[in-house]
Amino acid sequence: MERIIKFFKIKNPTRVKKWIYILAVSALTFWVVFRITMLIIQHNQNVYNLSRDVTENGTPVITITAQNSSGTLHEPITVEKNKAYVTGSRVGLFRAGQKVGDGKIVSVSQNINLDTGMYVIKTSNVGDGLQYVEYTRNGYFVPVYAVVDSGVYVYANGVAELRKVIVAHSDADVALITQGLHDGDIVILSKVSTGEKVRLIESK
Repeated sequence: MERIIKFFKIKNPTRVKKWIYILAVSALTFWVVFRITMLIIQHNQNVYNLSRDVTENGTPVITITAQNSSGTLHEPITVEKNKAYVTGSRVGLFRAGQKVGDGKIVSVSQNINLDTGMYVIKTSNVGDGLQYVEYTRNGYFVPVYAVVDSGVYVYANGVAELRKVIVAHSDADVALITQGLHDGDIVILSKVSTGEKVRLIESK
């Protein structure tokens, strides 16, 4: 700055410095405002394009195709010294030979234990604590989160339709459906609402 003042023999350097400062600040302000404006315009265009795409083509959804099959569920029991107690509503889920971790069920009592009011399950080679019994069932298996209001959403003529189903049993991951689905039904796993226009983007 001092060299410029001396080179041009400026008589009032203070005023020149002031104007140069104002011009620099103005240029910087203009650039910042310009960049922010461009970002806002680009963002609005992206939002608009996404909104228009959903309106025209439907909400993209992930789906699975229903197929009656054999699958494995996991039922929790608490074991202590190779013995567990279950209620009458659950005792039918267990039988001798079922796998429990690295061990198995040896026997399931047919009569209620009068001391506890529960049924006794005896195991072999099973550690103490919470364990999970594996058992096999036939039906339609869907992720447990796909069940909403006692039904699942299915793809029907380009829209989401809530289909009422009967869930025979479920564990932490999957739900077993025994009524309400048919082979080939396309079950929607994404969050949708009844009558919403959807399009298939991925099938698991």
